[in-house]
Amino acid sequence: MKKTSPRTRAASETSAKKRSKSTPSPAKRVVSRDEAPTVRLFHKVAREVPAYKQYLKNAGIKPADISTRDELRAVPPITKDNYLRAFAYKDLFWGGSLSVPHVMTSTSGSTGEPFYFARSAKVDEQSALIHERFFLQSSLSKTDSTLVIVCFGMGVWIGGLLTYQAFELLGKRGHPISVITPGINKAEIFKALRLLAPHYKQIILAGYPPFIKDIVDEAAEAGISLRKHRIAIVFAAEAFTEHFRDYITKKLGIKNPLTDTMNIYGTADLGTMATETPLAIFIRRLAGQKPEAFKELFGSIVKTPTLAQYVPAFTSFEEEDGQLLISGDSAMPLVRYAIGDNGGVLSLAHISAVLKKHGINLSKEMKAARVPSNLAQLPFVYVYERKDLSTTLYGLQIYPETIRETLLEETFSPFVTGRFTLLTKFDDNHDQYLEINIEMRHEKEASHAFSSHLLAEIIKNLKLKNGEYKELANFLGSRAEPRLMFWPHEDPMYFRRDIKQRWVIKSD
Repeated sequence: MKKTSPRTRAASETSAKKRSKSTPSPAKRVVSRDEAPTVRLFHKVAREVPAYKQYLKNAGIKPADISTRDELRAVPPITKDNYLRAFAYKDLFWGGSLSVPHVMTSTSGSTGEPFYFARSAKVDEQSALIHERFFLQSSLSKTDSTLVIVCFGMGVWIGGLLTYQAFELLGKRGHPISVITPGINKAEIFKALRLLAPHYKQIILAGYPPFIKDIVDEAAEAGISLRKHRIAIVFAAEAFTEHFRDYITKKLGIKNPLTDTMNIYGTADLGTMATETPLAIFIRRLAGQKPEAFKELFGSIVKTPTLAQYVPAFTSFEEEDGQLLISGDSAMPLVRYAIGDNGGVLSLAHISAVLKKHGINLSKEMKAARVPSNLAQLPFVYVYERKDLSTTLYGLQIYPETIRETLLEETFSPFVTGRFTLLTKFDDNHDQYLEINIEMRHEKEASHAFSSHLLAEIIKNLKLKNGEYKELANFLGSRAEPRLMFWPHEDPMYFRRDIKQRWVIKSD
């Protein structure tokens, strides 16, 4: 790959450099007990990774001037464009060498051309430790036979392979865990549930949230009773609401959603970076009861973020201008990497203070609900869906979440799968409108009455959750109403099962 010129990069990063010197407010900023690992990683990468060494030189940064985490904030963030794609591929690796064995995975390419990341065995070990923590903290028996069914795609993407490797390592450590990897092949998943699962006392389903919902919803149609098993769920790749969690746990008979479900914040870039914990889920549920507290903690109340905890020695997070920066060691180490996600970092002290301000005593509530506090010392990160996972209507942002919530309602869920795709289009008069393409359940059709009822409910919830939309609807009237399009189950136009669901498609 071609290197961008020092002059071009220096000019483009001057403003970023200035912004990075600002620090979050003392109340919100996470200060770990030992910030040295990130600074040590910076110096090691600056010495031993050719691309980063040149990047710092181009930006006019002398590594010798950086000795604290605050000083590290003066280093311009790296991105795919200014770093990963700007230097020779091999120069992104330790020692500039590809001769060391690596496991390769690809980004999904949802925001452009896929990029291939290599990871070290250390990343696999860290992921295994996090999955082990989930297993040990769950209500599953630690001695009964357990079947892990990996329902993530098993191709070039990280989710399936990393999950398989994590649970395989748990088995090698003596835990009673067996793993099968049908991926997103529903027929094979149902075969495993019908023929293999009955030999095991416990099941862990691991997969993309909408796909797990498919399995849960369609199991009965396949003649499978999942409630006969003790089940835990590992999700990843997408945020979801507590209403979604309750839907899944109720269907499966899971009694403790705090300990027996986990959503992972992970990427091909650095593997398993942060995960939901019982404490993180509990906090999000508590905050959801107080909209003002929720807004003070997380900013937006239109979207629900994933709230997770992370191990700073594995991966560390910073927030800059509402964007997350990550640092972590792998085969292709990353320092202050702008991954493209919106969010921020929080300390437990700050969370407790905000909740107390709004009438919630976190410590007291935790004791009453018997929420484990053994991970309280770990910092928190919250992450929203990317801006490219929303569409616009007359300049305002429309996020998939409100439509998802509506489709989960008991009135509609027997007829629709919960999958949909949003598009912003223009009619013959060049007026803008929102099109919602909705997937029907197998052999179900949408009557005119059903469509009208669903549209009315979507509009009601959009007005309730999105103040800007409410104002727009008051101004435009019927022109602000979405147009619903219904598609047969698994129609390849918008609902192919071999790729992640595209909740939003941007107009050309």
